[in-house]
Amino acid sequence: MKDAQIVMKRLGVISKSNQRDRRPTIEELNKLLDHFTDREIRRRNHMPMCKMILFALFSTRRQGEICSMRWEDFEPDNKRILIRDMKNPGEKMGNNVWCDLPEQAIAVLQSLPQKKEGVIFPFVAKTVSARFMRTCPLLDIEDLDFHDLRHEGISRLFEMGWNIPHVAMVSGHRSWTSLKRYTHIRQTGDKYENWKWITELMPKPLENL
Repeated sequence: MKDAQIVMKRLGVISKSNQRDRRPTIEELNKLLDHFTDREIRRRNHMPMCKMILFALFSTRRQGEICSMRWEDFEPDNKRILIRDMKNPGEKMGNNVWCDLPEQAIAVLQSLPQKKEGVIFPFVAKTVSARFMRTCPLLDIEDLDFHDLRHEGISRLFEMGWNIPHVAMVSGHRSWTSLKRYTHIRQTGDKYENWKWITELMPKPLENL
């Protein structure tokens, strides 16, 4: 296998994936959330893009994971959720991982109609991603995709002073080598501390969670 990998790399058949460092700005997120809020108000039963964006940002979850999470796997008292068949090189099916949830991510889920079982966001992951990417150019937002919210969420936790094991408990990474690909620190502190969307879309006081 190792010999085959060496030959394939030399032939250019395989290569290391491009590492992105794109992170959304607060201004870009405000544009997206304003846009989707307006659409959700005008159309009942519309895909709740606002809450999926906020959950992706604060939970660091991938869109595929978000669209497969189940209510029965959500434990708000323990501040965690079970992610089933989490993406992992060499192992996916049966790779069920408990991931910690930051308080803002818990608040998003608790703002939804509560159920005992079933999929929390019953939508197709590719549709979520496609809708996000179609909307960005309309709002003059360049080179941003849904997966960049995961980069933003992980980088935010490090900027807040969380250590590697603590962040990994949220992101689900097993090694620093994998985790550092998502880490692009640019400041200190939580830039979302007084962000309007936390109070507007998450009305429950966070200190009571």
